[in-house]
Amino acid sequence: MPEYQTAMPLSVSSSESPSSKLFVLDTNILLHEPFAFMSFKEHDVLVPMTVLEELDHIKDSKKDVARDARVSIRAMEDLLHDASPEQMLEGVSMKGLGSGDSAPSGRLSIFADLGMAQQEQAFTSNENDNRIINVALHLQAKLAPREVVLVTKDINMRLKAKGAGQTLVQDYRNDQLISDIKFLTRGYYEYSGNFWDTVKTVESVTEGRDTVHTIQKDLNHEPYINEFLIDEAKSFAGIIEGMTGDSLEVLDLGYERLMSRRAWGITPKNIGQAMALHTLLDPHIDLVVLTGPAGSGKTLLALAAALEMVVESNMYDKIIVTRSTPEIAESIGFLPGTEEEKMAPWLAAITDSLEVLHKNDENTKGSMSYIMEKANIQFKSVNFMRGRSLQNAIVILDESQNLTASQLKTIITRCGEGTKLICAGNLSQIDSNYLNALTSGLTYIVEKFKNFSGSATISLDGVVRSRLAEFAEKEL
Repeated sequence: MPEYQTAMPLSVSSSESPSSKLFVLDTNILLHEPFAFMSFKEHDVLVPMTVLEELDHIKDSKKDVARDARVSIRAMEDLLHDASPEQMLEGVSMKGLGSGDSAPSGRLSIFADLGMAQQEQAFTSNENDNRIINVALHLQAKLAPREVVLVTKDINMRLKAKGAGQTLVQDYRNDQLISDIKFLTRGYYEYSGNFWDTVKTVESVTEGRDTVHTIQKDLNHEPYINEFLIDEAKSFAGIIEGMTGDSLEVLDLGYERLMSRRAWGITPKNIGQAMALHTLLDPHIDLVVLTGPAGSGKTLLALAAALEMVVESNMYDKIIVTRSTPEIAESIGFLPGTEEEKMAPWLAAITDSLEVLHKNDENTKGSMSYIMEKANIQFKSVNFMRGRSLQNAIVILDESQNLTASQLKTIITRCGEGTKLICAGNLSQIDSNYLNALTSGLTYIVEKFKNFSGSATISLDGVVRSRLAEFAEKEL
């Protein structure tokens, strides 16, 4: 093994800000958000050499995070390419890399941890996680009283670091917009009792079949565009179409009318499904986000609405179905057939839903084949969505809770003119090692897009799959 100089990085207190902290980043932070090192404002950031080694191994792999590794490496190289070895160890200023209050002003440094003396290491095994923890512990001791914080999305690594004596260990929360999942936007607000009993003043205008009520904002909740307003008495259902000052413009949908909406033979079983179906069938809404437990009807409603708009209404040309598959990069290539056939095991939920929609047909299999061809349903890997421009299509993104914010951004920016994106996911069934309900990309876009007039979110509550599924969702 080559000998590395272990010069002390940075100083006890950064020259720019005496109270700044030093954040030591784990590899998974840069895979989760390639530009994460620029997110710590006035604080300094340190990347151990072990992290660079891990990024190097990943960047040429077939893993779905290989691109994120390459992006992160290039971003750091752009900042450090003119720095001398001594400057890289001491830290290079990140001023000018961004704008606004969140722009970084601290320094980025690389720490050559591969040459640390044996007596400086809390863990003697050569595992990468242990080597990164050793760096944090070493800097905590050498730079005291300056605060040194280890940042990792690996829960077990956080436990190991604390157990070894690392005082400050935390998750990366820059992309976390809410503090508790219970604060996540639901897509509707339910009034207790009768809606009209809570309305003090109203002005109503009717044009054709549409009636728009202008009412005062309710001080009890913060409204946003395309939020539904319903009541316990089941006497009113409306959607916010505009906001001016302290008033709301609410389109009266009618509770019974909303419940009688239909798509491809499917009618809603509860008010949540009715609201979801309304947004799915609305051509003015480009992004629909459906959240809720397994069995609440997310995939079935999305597919029924898509078929209705493609086959019956001819509003779109095709249906593209994709989903997050954590292991797809390693295993899809070993499955036989075309891309659609390779994707079939992961998209069985779609074919199951298609079978439900045609279960009463004389020849269910024949109907499914005919509809898949008629609606031009294409199964695509999420890995191959980059670089594409999807025009005049409905894109159904299933299991989107397993995607990061940057991965979802990549897919959303693929949507061209006349394309509608439907994101469905269950935040209680996240398979990613580094995501939870708060940091999921699904949560991120729900909060980011809630004030965008071209999007709508609906959180489905009831489990309608079966009484067995409903009991399991509640009790297990």
